[in-house]
Amino acid sequence: MRAFAVLMMVQGHTVDSLLSDELRTFDSNFYSIWNTFRGFTAPIFMFTSGVVFTYLLRLNNLPFAENPRVKKGFKRFLLLVTLGYLLRYPTYKVFDFSDVTQQQWLVFFAVDALHLIGFGLLFVLIFAYLGEKFGIKDKFIFLLGTLFFVLLAPFVISVDWSKLVSLPLAAYLYHGTGSFFPLFPWAGYVVAGGILGSYLAKNIDAYSSKKFSYRLFIFGISFIGFSVILNQLGDVLPIAGVTWSNRLSLFLYRIGFVLVMNGIMSLIAAKVTDIPKIVRQLGRNTLLIYVIHLIILYGCAWFPGVYAYYSKSMSLEITLTAVVLMIFIMTGMVLLVEKVKNIRKNGVSTAAA
Repeated sequence: MRAFAVLMMVQGHTVDSLLSDELRTFDSNFYSIWNTFRGFTAPIFMFTSGVVFTYLLRLNNLPFAENPRVKKGFKRFLLLVTLGYLLRYPTYKVFDFSDVTQQQWLVFFAVDALHLIGFGLLFVLIFAYLGEKFGIKDKFIFLLGTLFFVLLAPFVISVDWSKLVSLPLAAYLYHGTGSFFPLFPWAGYVVAGGILGSYLAKNIDAYSSKKFSYRLFIFGISFIGFSVILNQLGDVLPIAGVTWSNRLSLFLYRIGFVLVMNGIMSLIAAKVTDIPKIVRQLGRNTLLIYVIHLIILYGCAWFPGVYAYYSKSMSLEITLTAVVLMIFIMTGMVLLVEKVKNIRKNGVSTAAA
């Protein structure tokens, strides 16, 4: 799922950065299908991050204070947030901000996927601690955490936080300053992943069971069905110009799709005796792939990126070629990194012997 999610993100960003505006029309079946599936990429990526993190957190079955994964989790949180800001650093001069414009500060403080996943993992740790402290099972505490971010989202994002708090904090609370993924409701996807991650840690062989796969399908289809019903109630609970039921409907629809995808992966896992090596390697290097492909496409303070020269100006054929090339480059990079790791590991083993 992690490999699938990161490759979906690579192709999504590549198409979005290069495809000509003239071809971005819903009269095109290609664009309509692509745009629909792209809407699921971030939820899959975030949900899967929560699943993997919580699975590792709960796998050793240790108290919160004694669990080494807690410390690793905090380090992961700091790494993700730091990388998120470095990718959007406003000036190549490093410490000289005299030429930085207001727009550049807005871009710098905008909350993107890395910031969101970092804080999402932090909240998984917080809810795990609260669950242990008050004797609440993971499935309930993570469900409450998910509902916290989802149900409060219409209230929180309807407030103009830039007038109440500083820009860095406001960026985490609503879209008004340019953030793509504010905490409400997006952190809910990461925390929701904690429910499945905790279950898998306690039922390690579940993914090889068809019964488990069917359960994921049933939950996914049920959520999608419920979201359709809620969507029909669209204007029942309008709050501050934002329809609460529509917000919840969208979340359930996306989570439903994610669970259906997990069900498909579970069925594949039940039939495949060994996951291909490259898939496992891609899954282990999602952060590296994410960071490098963003730098190639959108650049950073020290590198302009492809977007600066070919922004939304390419034909469909060239764009699709670029997608294939980008995936090829990312895969080659991962193979090289894994090869270097093995060489170093074997070198250490030989020296130790």
